[in-house]
Amino acid sequence: MYLYHMENKLILALDQGTTSSRAVLFNHKGEIVGLSQKNFKQLFPKPGWVEHDPDEIWSSQISVATDVIAKAGITGEKIAGIGITNQRETTIVWDRETGHPIYNAIVWQDRRTANYCRELTRQGYAKIIKEKTGLVLDAYFSGTKIKWILNNVHGAKEKAKAGKLCFGTVDTWLVWKLTRGKMFITDVSNASRTLLYNIHTMQWDDTLLELFAIPKAMLPEVKSSSEVYAKTATTLFASKIPIAGIAGDQQAALFGQLCTKSGMIKNTYGTGCFLLMNTGSEAVNSDNKLLTTIAWEINGKTTYALEGSVFVGGAAVQWIRDGVGIIDISDDVNHLAGTVVDTGGVYFVPALTGMGAPYWDQYARGMLIGITRGTTKAHIARATLEGIAFQVYDIVKAMEADAKKKSIEIRVDGGASASDILMQIQADLFGFKIIRPKNLETTALGAAYLAGLAVGYWDSLEAIQSHWEVDTIFEPKADKKDVEGRLHFWHKAVKRAQNWVEE
Repeated sequence: MYLYHMENKLILALDQGTTSSRAVLFNHKGEIVGLSQKNFKQLFPKPGWVEHDPDEIWSSQISVATDVIAKAGITGEKIAGIGITNQRETTIVWDRETGHPIYNAIVWQDRRTANYCRELTRQGYAKIIKEKTGLVLDAYFSGTKIKWILNNVHGAKEKAKAGKLCFGTVDTWLVWKLTRGKMFITDVSNASRTLLYNIHTMQWDDTLLELFAIPKAMLPEVKSSSEVYAKTATTLFASKIPIAGIAGDQQAALFGQLCTKSGMIKNTYGTGCFLLMNTGSEAVNSDNKLLTTIAWEINGKTTYALEGSVFVGGAAVQWIRDGVGIIDISDDVNHLAGTVVDTGGVYFVPALTGMGAPYWDQYARGMLIGITRGTTKAHIARATLEGIAFQVYDIVKAMEADAKKKSIEIRVDGGASASDILMQIQADLFGFKIIRPKNLETTALGAAYLAGLAVGYWDSLEAIQSHWEVDTIFEPKADKKDVEGRLHFWHKAVKRAQNWVEE
C-alpha cells in the first residue's frame, strides 16, 4: 500500500545553473511531467569577473518551483521529496543573523584570484592542496573566492572570526532559504570543490583553512548526497516537503546518466563541458592535470570520479551569437555549420575565460586562426563546434592515461548535446560511439534519483537502471588521416593561445 502511495507521487528537482534556474517534476518511471525555467542576470563588473545576485538566484529558483507545481495542478502533498543540484564552486557569503549576502555571488568562471593562485603555486602550496583535495590550485574553486570576499568587504574578517558569517555554495544557500535558516549544510560532492575539504579524511581540512585564513565557523556541515536533511519551512509550499538529495551539477549528471560502475564516462555540454569518469571506491590520482573529486556518498559509501572541465563549451556559441552577431539564435549554429563540409582551415580555441583541463592555463585567451579571404561565417560556425569537440577530446585522452584503460563510449547530455552535427564531429574525433539518451535532463534527474532513494520513492539503484533509454548512437564516419591532421592543427592553435595575458 505504501509503495503504491509513493508511486502516485512525484519528485521535484531544483536545478540551479549558471545562467538559469529550473524546476523539473519526475514520475516513478523517471519521466518529466513538468518543467519550468527562468534566466537571471549575469554581472561582469570588471574584465574576468563574473557575479550573480544571490537573492535573484533564490527568487528565480523558487519562482520556477512554484510555477511547475502550479502548471502540474498539484499541491506539495503530491511531492515525495526535493532534490537539489547546482552550479558548483560559485561562492556566497551571508550574515548568519540577517540572512543577507554581504557581497554578490562570485561565479565559478570568475578569474579575479588568478594572480593569488599563481603566487601560492610559486610558494609551493599546489602539491599539498592536490594531495588533500584532489584539485589543482586555480581561481575556479571556492576557497580563494571566500578569501577575496573576507579581504575586500568592510568588516567581513572580524564578523567571520566572531562566527557571524556563513559561506555556502549554491546548494547551501538554497537549503538555508528553504528551511528559513534552520539547516546550514552541504553535501560531499559540493564540499570537494572548495579547496578546503580533504577528500580522503572526509573533513574540512584545518591546514587549508589556516592557509586561506578562513574560520571554520563559516563552513556548513557536510552531509551525504542522499538522505533526508530537513523539511521545507517556507510558506511557498503549503506542505512540508523533505529535502532529501544534493549533488553538484556534474556529479548529479553522472548519477542521472546511471554511470554507476567504475570506468563509465559522461560529458555534459552546457555553458562549459564537464567530463566525469566513475572510478569507484578509489580516489585515482591524476598525472595529467585532471581533478580527483567525490562523485557522491550514499549509505556511507563514497564513490570517486576523475573530472576534466572545459570552461567554455556552449558559451562559445553564445559568444558568436551575442558577441559578434554571426547567428541570431543558438540553434542557428547547426544549420550554418552544416552548409560547409569543413572549416576551411579555420580553428577556434574557445579560451574566453582561460583553459581548464588538461592545460590549466589561466592566462590563455580565445583565438580564431587560419582565416583567409575565403573564410565565411559558416566556417567560423563550424570551427566553433569543432573547438568544443577538440577540448573534450583532449580531456578524454588524459582520463584514459590516468585510468590506464581505453574508452569505448561516452554518454552525453546538456543543451548542446542536442546538436547532431556536434555529436557527429565528436564521434569522428574519438573513433568510438557517442550515446545520447532520450532524457537530456540528466542533471535534474540525478538530483531526483538521489532524493527519491532517500525517501523510499525508489527502493534501489537496480530499480532505476531500466529508466535509461537511448535516443541516438553516433558512430564515427571520418577518415582517420583527416582526423589526425585536424588534431595536429588544433594542438598547434592551442599552443598559440596559451599564456597570452601578461601579468
